[in-house]
Amino acid sequence: MDRANISTIAASGSLATTREGVSPWPLRLLAISLVSLGFLLLMGGGWLILLGGSAYYVIAGAGIAASGVQLFRFRRSGAWLYAMVFLGTVIWSAWETGLNYWGWVPRLGLITVIAFFVSLLLPMLDVSKKVSRSLAGTMSVIFVVAFALAFVPYNVTPAVGPLPDKPLVTGARSHVTRQPDSDWSVYGRDNDATRYSPLKQITPENVSQLQQVWMYRTGDLPPAGRQNKWAAETTPLKIGNAVYLCSATNDLMRLDAATGDEVWRYKSGVKYESVPYTAACRGVVYYESKVLSAQHPCRRRIIEATLDERLIAVDADTGKACETFGKHGQVDLMVGMGPSVPGFVAEPAPPTVVNGIIVTNQEVLDGQRRSAPSGVIRGYSADTGKFVWAWDVKRPNDHGEPPPGQWYSRGTPNSWTMMVGDDKLGLVYVPTGNSAVDYYSALRSPEENEVSSAIVALDARTGEMRWVFQTVHKDVWDYDIGSQPTLIDFPDKNGAPIPAMIVPTKRGQTFVLDRRNGAPLTPVEERPAPSSVIAEDPRTPTQPWSVGMPRLGFGNLSEEKMWGLTPLDQLYCRIKFRRARYEGEFTAPSLTRPWIQYPGNNGGSEWGSVAYDPTNGVLVANWNNTPMYNQLLTRSEADARRLKSIDDGAFDPDGGGSGAQAETPYGVSVHPFVMRYTNLLCSEPPYGMITAIDMHTREVLWQRPLGTARANGPFGLPTGMPIGIGTPNNGGPIITAGGLVFIAAATDNLIRAIDISSGKVVWSDVLPAGGQATPMTYEVNGRQFIVIVAAGHHFMETQPGDYVIAYALPKRGA
Repeated sequence: MDRANISTIAASGSLATTREGVSPWPLRLLAISLVSLGFLLLMGGGWLILLGGSAYYVIAGAGIAASGVQLFRFRRSGAWLYAMVFLGTVIWSAWETGLNYWGWVPRLGLITVIAFFVSLLLPMLDVSKKVSRSLAGTMSVIFVVAFALAFVPYNVTPAVGPLPDKPLVTGARSHVTRQPDSDWSVYGRDNDATRYSPLKQITPENVSQLQQVWMYRTGDLPPAGRQNKWAAETTPLKIGNAVYLCSATNDLMRLDAATGDEVWRYKSGVKYESVPYTAACRGVVYYESKVLSAQHPCRRRIIEATLDERLIAVDADTGKACETFGKHGQVDLMVGMGPSVPGFVAEPAPPTVVNGIIVTNQEVLDGQRRSAPSGVIRGYSADTGKFVWAWDVKRPNDHGEPPPGQWYSRGTPNSWTMMVGDDKLGLVYVPTGNSAVDYYSALRSPEENEVSSAIVALDARTGEMRWVFQTVHKDVWDYDIGSQPTLIDFPDKNGAPIPAMIVPTKRGQTFVLDRRNGAPLTPVEERPAPSSVIAEDPRTPTQPWSVGMPRLGFGNLSEEKMWGLTPLDQLYCRIKFRRARYEGEFTAPSLTRPWIQYPGNNGGSEWGSVAYDPTNGVLVANWNNTPMYNQLLTRSEADARRLKSIDDGAFDPDGGGSGAQAETPYGVSVHPFVMRYTNLLCSEPPYGMITAIDMHTREVLWQRPLGTARANGPFGLPTGMPIGIGTPNNGGPIITAGGLVFIAAATDNLIRAIDISSGKVVWSDVLPAGGQATPMTYEVNGRQFIVIVAAGHHFMETQPGDYVIAYALPKRGA
């Protein structure tokens, strides 16, 4: 086709084809697309410049639009202009993001695809087909190679040496739970909450043979059309030949450990309305009385705290209620709590037993009102259910129940995750949250500020507070401690054991404390923190940083770290970033502009907690890397958005955490920092990680992303591809003496086995629902089992279910 014919067709605007039968419209459609893309980049880029951001998008937008105009006119200069934009983008990408693969995706992915089509249509500009095909082939190779590189994991710290081969401290650990190696008798496997099992039948060498051997379904699913609450996050127990667990609404079950067959079931009577919008049952307690005779029908019992605020005790052998516990096997935990409604206050975590005292805590729904139900901690006799003591923050010297007509102090910091106790020291360690409401602190009392977002040690006999260590001062970021602390022996300067604890946090700061007095055993610094922008609600000048332990997180966000699948996505997120206030981790809440919270309120370590191998001092932790985009709202604006408290009869739950914050000047909007249309996070991957730490040196042994894109993608559509992008995760790891870490947690619906010496995934299986729970392991009849509850997760948007799944190696000779 000669140039005269092309020019004639272009000038006439005819839809007719050329002499050779070639239509001009493919090039024109491409040109129109380029003009549109360039215009959007120009407009958005101009806005970004006004906000103080990068000038790239204006320059690139102008070049792409000009390229489109010239291509529409069938001028070669259009191709040259696009080539200049392409090369300029390569240089800019290298300058702004270095060799960071995920940083190149939004900058060059779409640009490369367009370059392929421009190259393919070059013959219409009187360029030889040989040149056209060569350039198009080059673009194809670049795209294919770049796509293939997506399957290579990034942000990986590889293992460079062998694991430690000795304990952190030599000597006996007298506080460890006495149980057979084959059992898992406490939520965290032992009273130290190590989540470590001495079983070693399953190893990195044979784990590939692991297969599902039984599946049990609890039958406890939300009513049709009401799957807007989170399902069971249970870690079962195993004692003898029995597996014990709770369903989403607190039904208790005993299963045969070898077959998964149901032995008995106790109906709790919890109604679906009592399931909070934050969690369901996470576990139960096994208790063997030291005061009851061996013939007593409830000497061995299963105890649970329910979502509708009861303590229930049943016979571990028969499943029948323990008649001598409370009233016919139940204790009313709403005594002294005052007014509430179903779902406002609940007990999803299994309570803790210390020297025969069962200690209860409760979750209070975030963001509702200043006078929310109390965060009181209470002790009851594990034998009789009789009330023993209460720790009420505003009544520190009154450990009794309130008299009729009075209540425990309202709105005080609650503790919603798993506690841990030390029988030898007689202490229970309470991880606390912040006072109601989460994002405004001006109405809190000094007593509340002292114990919020902290570890509080209470005397398990009396409820007296012995010490407190605070991880966030005057918390207005919902940085409550969601992880169960893990008890360890830590060496003093002479190598002698100090009774210590590891405290993971949502901030990704991990503290190591002397559990006798709360003193830090690794360095902690008070660092300057941003000041408040709400005059009546000042912030503290400093915040604590655990500088003696590796941080489970990355550095501060920046405009350059904004992400997306295309330049338009990234531009949108850059604008959104520049519009918000961000001064680092403790950016203060603001009213006139949004503020970015990073790590978010689901960041760092969550309720899945960590696992610790006491035989070699290796700690394994999974963590989140997900920023939030928040803004305080005037009372009238909060009302206009229908942000109502759960107890005013018009509650509309918001999975992001937004709340009315009634009885304060401000409501709050809390959402993940995402692109509005694709629903992808605005920050670069990875969004979830798993890390192994040598506690001898307090250095990272290995680290890698946790979770793939197989069940995730733009617009909520699963990609089906095992791209190791690292996903948000809830649920924790376990470690076995066989040299493996087992974990589900991620939003790709996989359970994995990781070789603890290398950090490499050596086995995985697809679960029928989201595995947002911590697995466990046990042995029966000489066979090791791995068990996981797969029930889904509302906020993680994983598939709901009611599955309990067991894996094992094939039987010998099978």
